[in-house]
Amino acid sequence: MPLTTWLGIMAIAAALPLLGWSLFGQRTPHKKAIQENLRRGIAAEAKAKKRSSGRFEEIAGKFTPDRLVATLDRQLALAGRPPKWPLRRLVTAKIALGTAAVLLSFLYVGNMPGPKSMLLAVALTAVAYFVPDLLVYSKGTERQAAIALELPDTLDQMTIAVEAGLGFDSAMARAGQNGKGPLAAELVRTLQDMQLGMGRRDAYMALLARTKAPDLRRFVNAIVQADRYGISISSVLRVQASEMRLKRRQRAEEKAMQIPVKVLFPLMVCILPVLFMVLLGPAAINVFETVG
Repeated sequence: MPLTTWLGIMAIAAALPLLGWSLFGQRTPHKKAIQENLRRGIAAEAKAKKRSSGRFEEIAGKFTPDRLVATLDRQLALAGRPPKWPLRRLVTAKIALGTAAVLLSFLYVGNMPGPKSMLLAVALTAVAYFVPDLLVYSKGTERQAAIALELPDTLDQMTIAVEAGLGFDSAMARAGQNGKGPLAAELVRTLQDMQLGMGRRDAYMALLARTKAPDLRRFVNAIVQADRYGISISSVLRVQASEMRLKRRQRAEEKAMQIPVKVLFPLMVCILPVLFMVLLGPAAINVFETVG
């Protein structure tokens, strides 16, 4: 047997013990016990916190009517389902705020008994209980207004993309990627629903379920009808874009015409009385002094 072969066999025989020592000889004794000991406090605290929060959320859900939960879930869908505002957390917040308001109301009524105190306590409890609903409703209203405001510009972009040769889905994807508002996010989600296997009509209906902007609903219905009857998408987009621009201009003119009516009340209540006091006050003082 050649010398090189013997040297190779000897090198392999010397390397095997080194390999075994590197794999098994460097293990820390009782490593598993040490890791469990280090994780014991953190894991127990996390589990206890999760268990307690889960129990509290479960109790809060039992004391909340199903109709209110469904309404709150609908408002969350219109608000875009913010990550920091899950449904269970909002239901828990409703119960917590209502309970705190009831305790404060008992203390207030106990110190100042009377019908006015009772009415104020009931009003405070009702407001505290519905604070999460009001916040979600406000968020949803702002989001729907932003969608209605962004729709004409988005339709213009989609019209240009379709007339340049892109398909409707590609034009929608481009408008969703280039946009930054809630409408762009809804378009991207609609395309993702289609990619996951949802039918085109079902994806559009899901988009309508997440929004309540009348202009967007009208546009989606027009697209569904065009897809059903084979109408040209470019012509539908062109007509819808011009109609949306016209409606946006009409809404702006309507709001401008409402300004004088809205200004009338603060003018009559806050500005004119002070103006009359400044102008007629010295004359009234002189009249009183002359008569006296």
